Amino acid sequence: MIRAGVQLAAVTLLLRGVDSVPWTAVLFIILMLATASLTTARRAASLPLGARSAVIGTTSGAVLSITIILGTGLVSLGPTSVIAVAGIVIGGCMTVSTLSLRHYLANVRTRRDEVEGWLALGALPRTATDLPRLIAVREALIPNLDQTKSTGLVTLPGAFVGALFGGASALEAAQFQLVVLAGLALGGTVTALVATHVASGSVSLPADG
Repeated sequence: MIRAGVQLAAVTLLLRGVDSVPWTAVLFIILMLATASLTTARRAASLPLGARSAVIGTTSGAVLSITIILGTGLVSLGPTSVIAVAGIVIGGCMTVSTLSLRHYLANVRTRRDEVEGWLALGALPRTATDLPRLIAVREALIPNLDQTKSTGLVTLPGAFVGALFGGASALEAAQFQLVVLAGLALGGTVTALVATHVASGSVSLPADG
């Protein structure tokens, strides 16, 4: 909590500068994306090609989702709005990247005999690890799917509440939340698919944990 407080204080100061110099929002997004990529890379270090998989997966999902959201005009191009959406999407992709690669690592270890059997028969690494990869993707996306299905029934998501506190009407807040949920779903799906696809290309299997 102390660390979060310090980081939020720093972000508050930076956002004041962004409002004065809008183009610096791009630098802020690059910083967030770099931090998320490095975090996921560190967490996937025990997996062959893990760091590369985490960086490529996180970056691919986040950039694609943010580009579509901003390119279609679903969110205003004001620096504060852009940073808010980018931060939420990048954070979601970071989480999905970590979950998908950890599930993939656990699944390959659990099904090691099956994977080695496929490899012994001449299958390519991605073919041999197809089932562990698909299971990992599905498991990694469960939190996002649950959040989407329970929105308004079990929880009031942060983007919706934040928009209300920011002075938006309930309708505007709901519209913003739907954009965020769609961005998280798209970004998370791409991240999980790309990260596990890259990881499954390794010719060596992870060591038993």
